Amino acid sequence: LDVWQEVEALVVEAWESHGTAPAGAGAAVRSAPPVDIAEWKAREAVTHHDVAAFVDVLATSMDAHGEWLHYGLTSSDVLDTAQGVLLKEASGILLEGAAGLFETVRSLALTHRDTVMVGRTHGIWAEPTTFGLKAASWAFDIARGWRRLVAAADEVSTGTISGAVGTYATVPPDIEEHVMAALGLDPEPAPTQVVARDRHAAFLAALALLGATIERIAVELRHLQRSEVAEAVEAFRTGQKGSSAMPHKRNPIRAENLTGLARLLRGWSVAAMENVALWHERDISHSSVERVAIPDACLTLDFALARMTSLLEGLVVDSDRMKANLDATGGLVSSQAVLLALVETGMSRNDAYRIVQRHAAAVWDEGADFADSLVADPDVPLDEDTIASLLDPARAVRHAGVVFDRLEAATL
Repeated sequence: LDVWQEVEALVVEAWESHGTAPAGAGAAVRSAPPVDIAEWKAREAVTHHDVAAFVDVLATSMDAHGEWLHYGLTSSDVLDTAQGVLLKEASGILLEGAAGLFETVRSLALTHRDTVMVGRTHGIWAEPTTFGLKAASWAFDIARGWRRLVAAADEVSTGTISGAVGTYATVPPDIEEHVMAALGLDPEPAPTQVVARDRHAAFLAALALLGATIERIAVELRHLQRSEVAEAVEAFRTGQKGSSAMPHKRNPIRAENLTGLARLLRGWSVAAMENVALWHERDISHSSVERVAIPDACLTLDFALARMTSLLEGLVVDSDRMKANLDATGGLVSSQAVLLALVETGMSRNDAYRIVQRHAAAVWDEGADFADSLVADPDVPLDEDTIASLLDPARAVRHAGVVFDRLEAATL
C-alpha cells in the first residue's frame, strides 16, 4: 500500500509539472496518512475492487486536491508499477543470499580440494574424485543461478503508466517517464495496459532454477549421510532428536526440507508461465496466481538460501570415512586406468576391456583383490609397480587443479 501511494503521488506530481494539476496536488497525496488497512478492506467489501477501494480511502484522507488522485490512470498502472518496485527490492535480497551461499560453497570446495573420495554414477562406484570437486560444481551452479536472477530481476524491474489498453490516451508518455525515472524502473515498451507476463515467468523460473540447484546439493547430502555411506552429515545439535521413537537416529531433515521447498518453487514457476497468455489486451486470470506465487516464491527461496548456507557451514565432512569407502572398492574405481594402460601396450580395446572386466567381476563376485588378480594374470603385460601406480586414487585427480583455478577466479 505504501508503494501504491508512492506511485499515485509521483503521477500527480507529474501532472502538476505538466501544468494540468494545480500546485500542491502532489504534495497533498504524499502528505496523506498511510491507508488504514481495516478501512481499506471495509471499503473493498463495497467496491469489490482493491485499487478502487484504495483510491477512495486515500482521496478521503487528503486535505485537498483529492480529485486529482488516480487522474488518467487504470488499476494496472498502479499495480504493475508497484510490483516492479517490490520485485526489484526483493531481487536485491535474493541476490545477496545467493552470493552468500556461493561464497560458502566455494570455501567448502577449496578446503576439500584434496579430500579424495569415491565418485559415483547411477549410485554405483565409478572413479575417484574429491569432495572439493563435488562442491566446486555446486558453486558454479549457484553462480549461473545468480546471473540468471540478475537478468530476470532486470526484466521485472518494469512498470507502465499508459492508461486503459496501454495507448496513453489519458496519460501522456512524459508522465510515465517521470514516474519510472523516480522509481528506477524501465517502462514496458509496448504496454497492453499491463506489463508483459513473460517477465514474471522468467523471474519465477530463475527462482525455481536456484531452488533446483539447492535441491541438487540437498539430494547429494542426503545420499552421503546414509548410514552405509556416512561421508558427510548435517550438524546434530545438543538436545536435538532425530526420531520420536528411535534415539539413535540422526536424519538429514534440513536437506529433506530443502528438497520439498524446491518442488514448490517449480510449481510456482509453471503457474507463472500459465499467466503469459492473457486475453486480448489483458484479463485478471494472472492476478490471483501472482498474489500467492510471487511473494511466496520470494520468501521460500530466501529461506532456502539461508538454510542451505547454514547447513553447509555446519556440515561434518568425514574424510576418514571417505578414504575407508574408497579403499573398500579394492581398486575397482581405477579399472579404466588399467584398461587404457593395456591399450597403450598395443592390445585391442575389446581384449583389454574383457580382461579388466573379468578381474573386476572376481572382485565383485568372489572378493578377490583387484591388484593381486591383475598381477597374477599372464595376459596382463604390466608389472606390479605399474599396476599399483594405476590404482593410486591420486592419479585420477592429478589434473583437477584446473577446476580450482577456475573457481578461485570466479566472480559474481
